Amino acid sequence: MTKFGEHWEASFREMVVEAGAKAIADAGIEGRELQAVYGGSMASGRLISQEHIGALIADQMGLAPIPSTRCEAACASGGVAFREGYLSIASGAYDVVAVGGVEKMTDVSAEDVAIALGGAGDQEWELFNGATFPAIYALMARRHMKEYGTTEEQMAACAVKNHANAMHNPYAQYHKAITIEDVMKSGYISEPLKLLDCSPITDGAAAVILCATEKAKKLYPEKAVEVLASSQASDTLALASRQSMTAMNATAVAAQQAFAQAKLAPKDIQLAEVHDCFTIAEIMAIEDLGFFKKGAGGKAAADGETALNAKISVNTSGGLKACGHPVGATGVKQVVEACWQLRGEAKGRQVDDAEHALTQNVGGSGATCVMHIFKRADRK
Repeated sequence: MTKFGEHWEASFREMVVEAGAKAIADAGIEGRELQAVYGGSMASGRLISQEHIGALIADQMGLAPIPSTRCEAACASGGVAFREGYLSIASGAYDVVAVGGVEKMTDVSAEDVAIALGGAGDQEWELFNGATFPAIYALMARRHMKEYGTTEEQMAACAVKNHANAMHNPYAQYHKAITIEDVMKSGYISEPLKLLDCSPITDGAAAVILCATEKAKKLYPEKAVEVLASSQASDTLALASRQSMTAMNATAVAAQQAFAQAKLAPKDIQLAEVHDCFTIAEIMAIEDLGFFKKGAGGKAAADGETALNAKISVNTSGGLKACGHPVGATGVKQVVEACWQLRGEAKGRQVDDAEHALTQNVGGSGATCVMHIFKRADRK
């Protein structure tokens, strides 16, 4: 990974090269061994006026003429890129591929970023009528509060926990502890969501190397991480068209498929990187993934059940909230954190006896969900 944050000194392509070179070096391979590249980037055309990102990655990394493909699924672009890389290996088409995610978001105004992100929802029915993403998630939060008694303080607990985890992540955008009181006083962006309930605008890139399991075990006999499951599901683009405003059906469906593939249950997962673009999104995620019953997520967060080495360690990286959210890179960053945890390399935030990890990457307000489950390859 690059460090996530506001990178005035680094360009889009420089971040691509930094993350990609680190991943190649970590895997102990040469660039010429790569057979394909899959890169996630959501809005480079609007944010930096650059399209054709697949070719740019191959060009800047010196990887031409191998195929290089850009994947776009809003904030789930990185997760979709990882899934495409996984499927290309599983199909037998390739033996070794690189997967990356990148976004440069701070070179334009906050208003331009809001418009770019708003296009991840239903532009005609939502954004055109003034419903930005904070407003959409505020509707979910308000409905969750009405149906289940969830409180603003319970949502704030997610932000406090994620900032605490980010304090020990050198790649995180924010290294500042916060309190419930800090969140409550931070001012409404879209009631009931306040400034410190929201993920930031971020620059950053992340990359991983994927290869066939047996090859991975040879390259990294003690630290290879195996993909046990990969799933993806969709829902309506507009929130108003969904059956529920308090659950993400795409997450529930993808979770069911992933757990079936991995032959595991939620109780078998030690850590999860979930898509907390807003604090209510984390609460809904831990419910939809089956870690807690529907409506119990807020209380679980407030009671510390999602803290490091609690019932389930959620967002050990700091999540989108504190590690940062360069939208195209987030899904790959989640995978990087899962790998570091399973390899025992997450110093200061290490989950004890981590055997299985899960990532949940969401596009838009829930229209796309990509999930992966991992384990240490040297574990039976």
